[in-house]
Amino acid sequence: AYWKMVFEEMGITFSVAPSCILRDSDAYPGGEWLPGAVLNAAANCLTAKPGRTSSDVAIVWRDEGKDSEPLNFVTVEELRKKVCLVANALDALNLAKGSAIAIDMPMNVNAVVIYLAIVLAGYIVVSIADSFAAPAISTRLKISEAKAIFTQDCILRDDKELPLYSRVVEAKAPMAIVIPARGSTPIKGLRTDDLSWEDFLGRADRTTAGIYTAVEQPAYQFSNILFSSGTTGEPKAIPWTHLTPLKAAADGWCHMDIRKGDVVAWPTNLGWMMGPWLVYASLLNGASMALYNGSPNSSGFAKFVQDAKVTMLGVVPSIVRTWKNTDCTAGFDWSNIRCFSSTGEASSVDDYLWLMGRACYKPVIEYCGGTEIGGGFITGSLLQPQALSAFSTPAMGCNLFILDSNGNPLPHDSAGIGELALDPTLFGSSTTLLNADHHEVYFSGMPEWNAKVLRRHGDEFERTADGYYRAHGRADDTMNLGGIKVSSIEIERICNRVNDAILETAAIGVPPVGGGPEQLTIAVVFKDQSPQAEDLNQLKLMFNSALKKLNPLFKVSSVVVVPSLPRTASNKVMRRVLRKEFTQAKHSKI
Repeated sequence: AYWKMVFEEMGITFSVAPSCILRDSDAYPGGEWLPGAVLNAAANCLTAKPGRTSSDVAIVWRDEGKDSEPLNFVTVEELRKKVCLVANALDALNLAKGSAIAIDMPMNVNAVVIYLAIVLAGYIVVSIADSFAAPAISTRLKISEAKAIFTQDCILRDDKELPLYSRVVEAKAPMAIVIPARGSTPIKGLRTDDLSWEDFLGRADRTTAGIYTAVEQPAYQFSNILFSSGTTGEPKAIPWTHLTPLKAAADGWCHMDIRKGDVVAWPTNLGWMMGPWLVYASLLNGASMALYNGSPNSSGFAKFVQDAKVTMLGVVPSIVRTWKNTDCTAGFDWSNIRCFSSTGEASSVDDYLWLMGRACYKPVIEYCGGTEIGGGFITGSLLQPQALSAFSTPAMGCNLFILDSNGNPLPHDSAGIGELALDPTLFGSSTTLLNADHHEVYFSGMPEWNAKVLRRHGDEFERTADGYYRAHGRADDTMNLGGIKVSSIEIERICNRVNDAILETAAIGVPPVGGGPEQLTIAVVFKDQSPQAEDLNQLKLMFNSALKKLNPLFKVSSVVVVPSLPRTASNKVMRRVLRKEFTQAKHSKI
């Protein structure tokens, strides 16, 4: 009943209707959703929703540095024509349908158009974050077997030009279509097989460029390949199907109250799941997407939120902390905001009380999920009292469990803390991985409930006595740094090579006193005696310099010397023991 109602509310069209909503199937964990359905998720974004017209605004945007200029608007009809033009140009490349095509660029209007065009034309988007260094780009291109990549010559941020195309070239990417960051500025020095944006668009037949017949796909056909870090060091390649967007949009409709005519902003990138989530959660719900092409840590972004009359503002805690510390939102009117939403990492009560005060104390809907879920499994609701930095409900359509120390589910109404597990009957969630055994990663060794094997997630959660939920970070050896999940092993491999005096390291995410995002602490075992304090400071600088090759956003907060690393009988490093020890040490200093 719920999903049927949501699809009608969003005006979802199927070229072949499903025979039912859900049926038992041994091929799909938790059952097969919408069996027999044929649709195209992108095509559903390009038609006017019930009660809306094609002249309504699909995207409102502004470039950094042009904060005093009028806003820019793209209507639904204009978006449709732009997407059809790119889809026609894509077909002129003569790639096989179903080919993987990467996007590595900031989330601007062109990126959204390209994303929708790839899906509309029956290809598969490969999502790569624009902050990645060349080795990370290369890894993702190889895993996905991408045949082409869309990128920019550079990224403009805070009056700086950050190279992007050169990183793509260094990654030995396939054919690149390169878009100039500054409008029509010609790009020089392209590789032989690469195309400028202008030449690429010129391949489309201009007489029919604004028309394109969507490639209708079976519901479980891949539409997007995203990446989430695994504990082995190699990122897990997680395919989204044409069902996953419906899950993302349904979460926005149900939990953030995204409705027709709303304006939705969430600083993100198509390389992370919240990028595609924003596309679908806004457009499938008949709302406008608000894109600021610049840094969100600025008064320019705060003014954009005011001018665009944003009604739902999504954040990550690190952005809120910057706003609070710099006071860059002062003087701007955010009274159109109906609610905030927060994801990516644990939030701070003090920071979020301050955030609510920017918009007449509108609530913050906490939202926790995963790339493999296509949205959230636990969140908040405007129909329930909300508690700061806490969750009030499982996401609609999701049943979750907290496992006790023996791995058994706690009763649903009891307080407790433990690893979180999910009912596998979860619409839109992954059923396969490109480079790992899906069953081994998510189901092997998990307990049963009602004759179904529960789905592993890996976060540690607490259910409080008053019925709220709080997150306590990763239960495994993956940590969350600035909203980016990364395995400890990836970081340790780099840190171990920084100095010949190092025997081994352990990378630990430690929550700060008072709550908030995890801070990266490196435990170091030296071959000989401990160095002086100044040597530790130098080592910290060396770690940070080396980690830029993994991701420039990763920063070491502290370096701690230990005589040895705690290990299990099978010689596995017990990072949880170090995490607990370092957390207690921080609290004891208060």
